[in-house]
Amino acid sequence: MRPMKALLGATAGEFIGPLLLGTAVAHTMAIGIIKPELLQRLSSGNVYLIIIAGVGGAIIWNLATWFLGLPSSSSHALIGGLLGAGVSSAGIGGVAVANMVEMALLPLLISPLIGFVLGFLVFSSIRTCFAGAPRRVGRFFVALQTPSMLFLAGTHGSNDAQKSMGVIAILLAAASGTEIGDFYVPEWVVVSCAAAVALGLSFGGWRIVKTVGYGICRLEPVHSFASQLTSTTVILVASLLGGPVSTSQVLASSVMGVGASHRLSAVRWPVTANIAYAWIFTIPISAAIAAGAYWILERLIRV
Repeated sequence: MRPMKALLGATAGEFIGPLLLGTAVAHTMAIGIIKPELLQRLSSGNVYLIIIAGVGGAIIWNLATWFLGLPSSSSHALIGGLLGAGVSSAGIGGVAVANMVEMALLPLLISPLIGFVLGFLVFSSIRTCFAGAPRRVGRFFVALQTPSMLFLAGTHGSNDAQKSMGVIAILLAAASGTEIGDFYVPEWVVVSCAAAVALGLSFGGWRIVKTVGYGICRLEPVHSFASQLTSTTVILVASLLGGPVSTSQVLASSVMGVGASHRLSAVRWPVTANIAYAWIFTIPISAAIAAGAYWILERLIRV
């Protein structure tokens, strides 16, 4: 598939996915990081500053890793940003530690491992089933690329867009004076977040495309299909259960698992090490940026 055609199809999938797969992840983001009772006590202006600083910290880190071509986790960046802004505002007591560990951090940390193991097993199964098949069987996996790519884009868009929905739900609750526990995501928020994710993807991000498509290991259609099937399964289950997983981590780790299943030397481990460094530093750096941003904004804008 030509790059622009693949981009167009993925953009359509990213838009449609959030419209179909519910708001369970948005609910986790709204109540699972900053304590809802703290948000209820703060003035609406203070809540706005927390969200501005938190999202700003995530954006700055995302732009840096995008420039470097590293598929870092936007989910880690957003959670880190909200965590840093929340701590800067109310101290560690303002963080819903138990909820964050159970509902956010565990899915984020476990999903890459599941992606790697499942990718390894899926490709091993495909290789066993098609052992001895003629070379032209590759056309079968070429044909499967379009639907598998669309499903992956849909689940990816759903999980990522819902994180923004949760943040917007916090803002709407603060503006209206309602409790965040009375959780509801208006239809216009769902559609606008879906459109924003699709619009962002439409700009390409070719450096990250090259890193995932060429940098981790050499991918043929069968490898790509196995990785897409793995990633779609993991992200779909997480979205339905309300787990805000890192879709970029799941996809990259599934590619590593597929490559390792072929042979360990097929994986370019120095490239994966650079990706891992980005994963490790995302939460602390985005949290630090957001904490600093909140500290500055609070002194410039008295709320």
